[in-house]
Amino acid sequence: MPRVSAIIPTYNRKAFVLEAVDSVLSQTYGDYELIVVDDGSSDGTGEALKQYGKQLRYSYQANQGVSTARNRGLEFAQGEFVAFLDSDDLWLPKKLQIQVAFMDEHPEAQICYTDEIWIRRGVYVNPKKKHAKYSGWIYPHCLPLCIISPSSALMHRGLFEQVGAFDPQLPVCEDYDLWLRVASRFPVFFIPQRLIVKRGGHPDQLSQLGWGNDRYRVIALLKILELGVLAPQMRDLTIQAFHRKLRVLISGYIKRGKEAEVKDCQELLERYPL
Repeated sequence: MPRVSAIIPTYNRKAFVLEAVDSVLSQTYGDYELIVVDDGSSDGTGEALKQYGKQLRYSYQANQGVSTARNRGLEFAQGEFVAFLDSDDLWLPKKLQIQVAFMDEHPEAQICYTDEIWIRRGVYVNPKKKHAKYSGWIYPHCLPLCIISPSSALMHRGLFEQVGAFDPQLPVCEDYDLWLRVASRFPVFFIPQRLIVKRGGHPDQLSQLGWGNDRYRVIALLKILELGVLAPQMRDLTIQAFHRKLRVLISGYIKRGKEAEVKDCQELLERYPL
């Protein structure tokens, strides 16, 4: 059995996914399997991936979204560890070597993640202060926004049996939702080395959907509140974040004349008072 299952979900990103695959095959650590889940591509992705032969396992599914694609990869995974790679991102050559070594040195760890190089529209950019990384019990830092890139994480496969997999009902912020469930129950260890390249700014990027992404963060916060796994202090911090994001939504809905949505948000504020 391989120690690491590397999973790449992709949808109509033929050029990007070939580069992503090459970055996995260039790893200095060799005890892995590579699984590519094609979420219904129509751009020749499947044909292009045939060049790799048995170096990867290719699975095609009708278009159902990135969460379902990642979860399908999990079903195939045989490794002790799981590492996701978004098809527009890249791993630097020592990514798996450094992370597996960390996990071996810290057997209590369920998950670790790394620093990142950011490229936007082909140009190197510096992350903002709000994107700072943290290590340990990072749950409070996960509430404002998603600070863990799926492409940077390495985790025990059994972790998903304890917290659940990606939520297919969330078209965006599905990673925010997962990390809340993980960080509320386990420490998350940060490796301060830039071991992945995040490439953004292209039109098909899910985070580019625009105003309203906080709708899905609200759903994720509501889910974690209803799970009943939060200690009192963490629950209070979660309700505070819940109120902040609901107020942003209410302001946007008022501007757009969406009275029913405003009412729904106000009812949620009343359900979880500060």
